[in-house]
Amino acid sequence: MQGKRLLLLILGWLSLITGIIGAFLPLLPTTPLVLLAAWCFSKSSERFHTWLIEHKYFGPIVRDWQSADGIPRRARNRAIIFMWLGMAISILIVSRFWATIGLVVIGLCVSTYLMRMPIRSEDDSTPR
Repeated sequence: MQGKRLLLLILGWLSLITGIIGAFLPLLPTTPLVLLAAWCFSKSSERFHTWLIEHKYFGPIVRDWQSADGIPRRARNRAIIFMWLGMAISILIVSRFWATIGLVVIGLCVSTYLMRMPIRSEDDSTPR
């Protein structure tokens, strides 16, 4: 059991570090990596999971994901816009037919998923 906990801690930290790098590089997604880190920490370290939830920048991402209230409309729309902008840049840089098809399919799937998520009103930002 200790080996599994250690593996999840390492994966959590690698995910979080990669997510932080992804905030500055257009090809690395930040949010999914932070969410993966939160999941890993929730299974391996209550201390790191609490730290991540209470973090100034990453905490809202994790709290919104874990709550059943949904995400704010503005955040959802921004996520979709920036995702498609990043993929458009990638498509222009790579210029490969199958990469383009793959990115478009992934973009459509993620956009559909985000559009189906419940929406929380912007003023419903109660302190947690």
